[in-house]
Amino acid sequence: MAQYQHLPIYKLTYDLLLRIMVATNDFPREYKYTLGQQMKDEVMQLIICIYRANSVPDRRAHISAILERIQVIQVMMRLAHDLHVLARGHYVGMVEMTDSLARQAQGWLKSSGKGQPERV
Repeated sequence: MAQYQHLPIYKLTYDLLLRIMVATNDFPREYKYTLGQQMKDEVMQLIICIYRANSVPDRRAHISAILERIQVIQVMMRLAHDLHVLARGHYVGMVEMTDSLARQAQGWLKSSGKGQPERV
């Protein structure tokens, strides 16, 4: 079985999940069980995508799913910030984390051979 727990992208995603868990505790009830819960669910699904990408030989589809989930998480974070339910300090930290996750996933995608032409 692949050791996904040692991947930097996994560790950072787990740290993001912890930060979201703390940040959403302060959400008003109106947003805690909708937007806040959805943010947590998306990050948990992101962790699952990382596990799957590390477990199969052809990672490209899973890494694409990782990049898509990161985009969704960024939109939800921005919405929470614009609604003034996500504190600025948490928002800034989470933006830095998701940007780093996106860069790592892009690098992983490039190293998996997506950018190389097919050989006939």
